[in-house]
Amino acid sequence: MTPGSPRPDDPPSLYNVANLLTIVRIALVPPFLWLLLQDGTGWRLAAFAVFAVASVTDKIDGDLARKHGLVTDFGKIADPIADKALTGAALIGLSVLGELWWWVTIVILVREIGITLLRFVVIRYGVIPASKGGKLKTMLQVLAIGFFILPGPLDPVRFVLMGAAVVVTTVTGADYLVQAWRLRRAARAA
Repeated sequence: MTPGSPRPDDPPSLYNVANLLTIVRIALVPPFLWLLLQDGTGWRLAAFAVFAVASVTDKIDGDLARKHGLVTDFGKIADPIADKALTGAALIGLSVLGELWWWVTIVILVREIGITLLRFVVIRYGVIPASKGGKLKTMLQVLAIGFFILPGPLDPVRFVLMGAAVVVTTVTGADYLVQAWRLRRAARAA
């Protein structure tokens, strides 16, 4: 081991590239929303570009954190907040513009906020890991929102993707509730 290098059992620094990407994603939310609410095709394309960049940083920061041991408590909290801020801003913006039904926005946001709060409540019993369904949910939400952001007529692809996102969002939300109940029950039995 070279002098000054971290020991293998030292926690990763808070100042790392994965956390920086999470902060960048949070910082991109206000400009994205501002661009989305402007009138015109150019503004819409710019909003889509910012949304796409922010969405890609979610994948990159998670991969980097896991691959290089950069997982921090800050990242565990800030990453889901960044995700919810980006998708929440997009859904609310699209509903304000009258391009997405408010009920869709409400169903997705209630699930997202509810499950995030649930994770904090049950953390004393254990961690509910992200499931394959949760990852599918995120991918469907990002794709559906991306298609809704793009300018042009509302084609069936947008509605099918958003419908799939709502269904998977609801089903995975119910699954997380069951996991949390089991985790709490197991912890109390122990």
